[in-house]
Amino acid sequence: MKIVIACDSFKESMSAREACHAIEKGIRAVNQTADCLCIPMADGGEGTTEVLMNAIEALPCFVKVQNPFGQEIDAIYGMNKEGVAIMEVAATCGIDLISREQRNPTKGLSIGLGQMMKDAIHRGAKKIIIGLGGSGTNDGGYGMLCALGAQYYDKDNQLLPTEFTSIQRIERIDLSSVYQLLDSCEIVVASDVDNVFTGEEGATYIFGKQKGANQQQLDYLEQSLIHFQNIVFRQYHIQLNRVKKTGSAGGIGGALYLLGADMMSGIDLVMQVAQFEKHIKNADYIMTGEGSIDSQTINGKTISGIAKIASQYNIPVIAFGGRVTEGAQNLYDIGVTAMFSITNEIKTLNQALLDGQKYLQITSKNVFRLLNKL
Repeated sequence: MKIVIACDSFKESMSAREACHAIEKGIRAVNQTADCLCIPMADGGEGTTEVLMNAIEALPCFVKVQNPFGQEIDAIYGMNKEGVAIMEVAATCGIDLISREQRNPTKGLSIGLGQMMKDAIHRGAKKIIIGLGGSGTNDGGYGMLCALGAQYYDKDNQLLPTEFTSIQRIERIDLSSVYQLLDSCEIVVASDVDNVFTGEEGATYIFGKQKGANQQQLDYLEQSLIHFQNIVFRQYHIQLNRVKKTGSAGGIGGALYLLGADMMSGIDLVMQVAQFEKHIKNADYIMTGEGSIDSQTINGKTISGIAKIASQYNIPVIAFGGRVTEGAQNLYDIGVTAMFSITNEIKTLNQALLDGQKYLQITSKNVFRLLNKL
């Protein structure tokens, strides 16, 4: 029996690699000689850099950037000898970098991502792949563009300061220096969602609440992004609210689309680079997982991508989640065979996150006991 273990990270609990190894430990507790192949996965969210760095043999690059509130932090991205750089939003303005008490997307800016991109270009990057999941900001990429050299002017043609309140005051955008900086560098976006820039299915109303925004703040954030997209349409004739993935990472996807980025499904990109299809052809089972398996999982998340490939080869897919909601039932229609929540007792969220690896190992062990008897 060959089992491919291909997990995404369990947000704030364990990395993709740690999750894969927890499942492997559970399997080997039942059968020490089981044939397990671990392939850590990502869909554009946190952990994408690590997964892709291994796949393209990239070396780590260290850079100091600003977190969403302007504090200097150390961040890492990867680049190989061909000049392909791998980075993710989560490393510079990720929600995991902000304590729950401090989360306020009406203040946070994506400056750090722009600083990281600029550093990679100065080191000779010819192509930059950016994973957009796991963001803690909702500024439409305003801060990122500022860091790359964009200039914004108000109705009096005065240069606006780099702060969130400036977004609704923009009357003109000057991206000439940004286009010049990126002239010889290709940008590829790896996104784990298809949401558009604004509207009911846009960046703010779908993801703003989990970033700490209340209803009043959500309305303010939405109006800021609507104003930004209107200026973009007036100057560049691009309708961000009609382009999929522009709402990813609090609208950073839209700003990158404005810069000419190729918009890709994160899981499709990772599976392509990791040669996932080649590795699973002779597998008996695929075990996967991520922190939350819910109604959004089918829309480009890791488990959905794996299920679609596995169904072509009639390979059963078993998925584990920190939680599995009723809305996740649609995953059975695209190739998931069974889903299991690893949380088996009442506890606080913080304790559940700390115990994630232990309970993933226990649950996978129990599932494999059954499979081993079939």
